[in-house]
Amino acid sequence: MSIQNAISNRELLDQQERRESNARSYPRRIPLAISEAEGIYVTDMEGNKYLDCLAGAGTLALGHNHPAVIEAMEQVIRDKRPLHTLDITTPVKEEFVNELFSTLPEGFRDRAKIQFCGPTGGDAIEAALKLVKTATGRQSILTFQGGYHGATHGTMAISGNLGPKKNVQGLMPDTHFLPYPYTYRCPFGVGGEESHLISSQYIENLLDDPESGILPPAAMIFETVQGEGGSIPAPIEWIREMRRITEERGIPLIIDEVQTGIGRTGELFSFEHAGIVPDVFVLSKAIGGSLPLSVVIYDRDLDAWEPGAHIGTFRGNQMAMAAGTATLKFIKENRLVAHAGEMGERLLQSLQELQQEFPEIGDVRGRGLMVGVEIIDPAKPHSASGSQPADPDVASGIQRESFKRGLILEVGGRHGAVVRFLPPLIITREQVDEVVSIFREALIASLAE
Repeated sequence: MSIQNAISNRELLDQQERRESNARSYPRRIPLAISEAEGIYVTDMEGNKYLDCLAGAGTLALGHNHPAVIEAMEQVIRDKRPLHTLDITTPVKEEFVNELFSTLPEGFRDRAKIQFCGPTGGDAIEAALKLVKTATGRQSILTFQGGYHGATHGTMAISGNLGPKKNVQGLMPDTHFLPYPYTYRCPFGVGGEESHLISSQYIENLLDDPESGILPPAAMIFETVQGEGGSIPAPIEWIREMRRITEERGIPLIIDEVQTGIGRTGELFSFEHAGIVPDVFVLSKAIGGSLPLSVVIYDRDLDAWEPGAHIGTFRGNQMAMAAGTATLKFIKENRLVAHAGEMGERLLQSLQELQQEFPEIGDVRGRGLMVGVEIIDPAKPHSASGSQPADPDVASGIQRESFKRGLILEVGGRHGAVVRFLPPLIITREQVDEVVSIFREALIASLAE
């Protein structure tokens, strides 16, 4: 079949199903073939237009085909710049590093080192794990229930979701899962403010217990807002406590900023909400301006690597560096970090108003433009912490009905019952209101099924 002659989504989706592996995921829930894309909108093969609140799982900070990004990529080609350089430097690379380092917190900027990795966030997380193990000579990693860090052997080992692990043996050993302060479904059964206080006390006690069973850790790693875990923001005070606890014990702290970074949460880096600086943080997704790129930023005291300790053929993606530089500059010059915070608050408040109308909305939460709505069965009894059982069927129904009405949303979290919103940072007030209006219609339709 000629692609040019394809006139329907179904033709391309059927061809995709015949040829791609059974591991494909998004097309099962979002059945379209994209023909064109611009800003927050994508258009399918049949001319249907959708508001894209998935945005490449948070990759498209400026939306699809932003003029600033397109111009930067075209300039690379016009200037006959190399497209692939391994880790050999170029003016494009040095400009990217200059721009990125200019955004780092004062005091950390002059101590920072950068490692360019393979093009995925998972590879950069792998690099971060190798870095801290090399620097400390230790092997144990502290991670958190509900966290997601990638799909490689090492990153699966430190991620909470069980599905991908069940058929893969021999994952990285010495990984220890700690309770994340998930207020709505408190792991301690208390909920509210007490949830994160108990979590901090539990972790500090564990690290000081001479018979905890855990050797001195090489690092602690977490997301300040769990993405795949259900858009769960860690309380700011808890983040500060994790920094204090690790710093006092000489444990490197790794913050996974793959999805939260580059303005997504209303700060350029999500850890800035807490006024802390980690020892290591990882960037991917938005940092490449829509193209594949990932980096690890870390304190120079950890730079104990030998040459070639972490490599990767495609760590020299010049086009992505140019696009990333353009994205960072545009975000800064147009106050998009503050805008993301404002639009996120508008989205959150509007969804919380719906929560008062629909008892099926158990929780509305998020930080900036990283928002989740947890769908529950209000007819079932409450848990000790006050939550009610998840309702993944209604959540999936909302996704389907939203799609029918021209809105692309993702579903994730515990039991697949959290509807997630990850729009581009350029979303307008009017578009936020349209998203919420469609969501409301989809919720009503899903409940009527």
